[in-house]
Parts: sequence; C-alpha cells; structure tokens
Amino acid sequence: MRRPAAAMAMVVGRTLVSCAALGLCACVGPDFHRPAPPSVERFTAQALPGETASAQVQGGAAQKFLDQEVPRNWWTLFGSTDLNALVAQALRANLDVRSAQAALRQALENTAAQRGGYFPTVQAAFDASRNLNAVGVLAPNLASGTALYNLFTPQVTVSYIPDIFGANRRQVESLAAQAEASRFQLDATYLTLTANVVTAAIQEAGFAAEIEATERVIALERESLSILKRELELGAIAEVDVYAQEAALAQLQATLPPLRRQLETTHDQLAVLTGHLPSQFQAPALRLDQFVLPTDLPLGVPSQLVERRPDVRAAEAQLHAATAQVGVAIANLLPQFTLTGNTGSTATALSDLFKPGTGFWSIGGSAAQTLFAGGTLVHRKRAADAALDQAGAIYQSAVLTAFQNVADALHALDTDADALNATSLAESAARKTLEVTRHQLELGSVSYLALLISEQTYEQAAIALIQARASRFADTAALFQALGGSVAPPPK
Repeated sequence: MRRPAAAMAMVVGRTLVSCAALGLCACVGPDFHRPAPPSVERFTAQALPGETASAQVQGGAAQKFLDQEVPRNWWTLFGSTDLNALVAQALRANLDVRSAQAALRQALENTAAQRGGYFPTVQAAFDASRNLNAVGVLAPNLASGTALYNLFTPQVTVSYIPDIFGANRRQVESLAAQAEASRFQLDATYLTLTANVVTAAIQEAGFAAEIEATERVIALERESLSILKRELELGAIAEVDVYAQEAALAQLQATLPPLRRQLETTHDQLAVLTGHLPSQFQAPALRLDQFVLPTDLPLGVPSQLVERRPDVRAAEAQLHAATAQVGVAIANLLPQFTLTGNTGSTATALSDLFKPGTGFWSIGGSAAQTLFAGGTLVHRKRAADAALDQAGAIYQSAVLTAFQNVADALHALDTDADALNATSLAESAARKTLEVTRHQLELGSVSYLALLISEQTYEQAAIALIQARASRFADTAALFQALGGSVAPPPK
C-alpha cells in the first residue's frame, strides 16, 4: 500500500512541476503598461500670476502658487483646532469610510482566494455503507461471497489544473488590480470626506456671520421705519415713503429664513459626515475669524497630478484589471488541462483498513477543448475587449476632469482675491461714509434717517465681505482637494 501511494505522489509531483514550469513560459493576452501622464507645463490656458491680489482685511493676504508637493493633512493649514477635531472625528466615524475599508478588505481576500488556484486541491473523504448483495442474480461483490456486509473507504484525491496559458495568473492580476483600485477609492473617500468637512465648516461659519449681519440690518430698517412713521404723523413726509420702507423691511426679513435653513442644513451635513444623527450632534461654534487663510499653495508639477489624484489612480487600476480580463477571455478559448490522482483503502472492517491488498490508487490527466458553445467564448472575448476600451475612456476622462478641477480652482482663487479686494474697498468706503454721517449728525447737518441709511449701506457691504471671505476659504479647500491632497489614515 505504501509503495503505490509513494509512487503516485512522486509521479503527480513531477507532473505538477513540469506543468508549472510550462505555465511560466506562456501567459496570453496583452500586458498592462501605465499610460503616460499629460505633458503640460501648467494647469490653465494662460499662465496665472505668481500670486493673487490682496486685501486689507482678515483673510485677505495674497496667495502664492508654488512648485511644491501638497502637505499631508492639508486642512491643518487653516489653523483651527475645532476644524481639526471635526475632521479627526469624521475620519474615525464616517460610514462611507467604513464601507470603503470593508470593500478593500473584500478585494484583498478575493485576490488571496484566487491565488489558491496556483496549487493543487487536496480532498480527504471517508465513505461508510452497509450493503446487501443480490447473490441470486449478481456475482458476489466480496471474495468471501457474503451477501450482507459493511464497506469502509477512506481516500485522498488530488486535482490540479495547470495554468498553461496563464488564465489563473491573469485572473489574479485582474483581482489584484481591483484591490488596488479599492485602495485608491479608500484614499479618495478620505480626501472627499475631509474636503466636505472643511467646506461645510466654512459654510456654517459664513452663514452664522451673515445671519448676524442681516439681523443688524433688519434692526436698523425697523428703526428707520419707526422714524418715518413719526415724520408721517408730523406731516413731514408722504405716506408712500412709509410703504416703501415697509416693503424694503419685508424683503430683507425674507432673506433671513433661507439663511437659517442653510445654516441648519449645513449643521446636519456635518453631523452625518462625522457619523452622528443630527439630533445627537453638538458642533463647535465656528466663526470665520478663527480660520487662517493658507497663503502658500503648493501646486506641484502638473504632469504628476495623475500620481496624486486617488480617483485617477483608481481608474488606472481598473484599466489594469480590464487588460488582464482580456487575457482571461483568450485563455478560455484554448484547451483546458486537468490532472487528477487519488489513493486510499477499502475494507469490510475498520480494523482491516490499510492492510495489504486493501489499497488502491489512480492517476490521470485530461485535456478539453470547446468546439462549439454557440459563440459564447468568442462573444465574451469581444465583451472583454469592449470593457478594456471603456476602462481606457474612463481613465482618460478622469485625467481630464482632474486637470479641469485644478484649473477651475485656480481661476476661482484668482477671481476670489479680486472680489475680496473689491468688497473690502466697498466695506471700507461704507464704513467711512458712516463715520462722516455720524459726525454730521452731531453737527446737526443731516437727519437721523440719513444715519440709518448709512448704517444699512455699511451692513450690506459687510455681508458681501463675509460672503467673499467664505468663498475664498472654501475655494482654497477645493484646490487642495483638486490637487489630491494626501490624508493620513485614521488611527484604528
């Protein structure tokens, strides 16, 4: 018994080694080559100035564009401990991050499972049965001629499919590329999440500041309306002037509910981003004044954007997977080889197992070639070619979108700086006008209504300045996101 089993194992081993060596020499299908990055010197059609315009307000410093790499954990450049805490909380508890992490683990396990195809499959079996033979009709099954007997059969079966044409290697290559895509998609989830938290925090601070400024303007409008009503009673003005002021007050009051709705919606967004129910989320009191505007903006080399953007790298990995799938489809058109062998023992009593004369073994091989399957394999090959073309187009689209995002962010920052400068000048002029009007009121040369009008003008200019500051902060975060700013994985 031992000698036949050992002989079978030796034969199977030699055969497997020979087939493995043969498989290393052939791997059908196209090999993947990384696409060359775009050869461009800048992100925009016309070269932007080295720095943006500046304004004499908080957050109005000029921003410089530098040929440096985007720093890790870029949101810390905004200098807000509350913002840093929100981002850290989101990275720990956000459900999209957990989903992406689970998808990566699944992809890695699927790849590891497919690598099992490189090795033989070994199965152990044990069969036990009680049998009654029809000795009056059939020849006895046993040498003793006994009609009623037990039969015990333990055996080990080894099967192996040599990867002659590289079908399994291409499948492993495809799954490994998909796992790589999942890894980059996780990085993209980190980047998108942090950018959304930063943007939502800036928007919440901006909406809160706008509400405060709007409430001050409404209070001034009400005071103006009270003065006009007294002057109407004295006969100093016409009734239409009061109606006009009431209409202006109502229009201004109508702007307050949408601002409050936007504030609450942004608060709820921050709650979900940080893994909370809106009713259970306690957000810090965010203010625009607590944010520091990053003045050094590292753009890096444009051609390296495809290396930094995780969505582009994920699309590249999907292109790699699609390339390998073409090889799988080609290999399925070729002959399939299988090696099998088994060894064991059979006896009518457990105590007789593995005794001389009870052993058996077999070894064999087979080759199969599909001659006709209704065109299934051919159409699957064509489908794989089409999927490769689709993945290539998706990758090119991802590259174009990445460069568009950066160009849009750069244009936004350039115009944001000009807008902030203009609004700051308008706010400064309105403030000076208000100061002059107050002085004239003290001298008795203007009415109190003129002072209220000057105050209203100043408050409106202050609201516009708040909006310009918030836009500049938000567009700065958008630039970091467009550049593929790296994010350190959250602690486990």
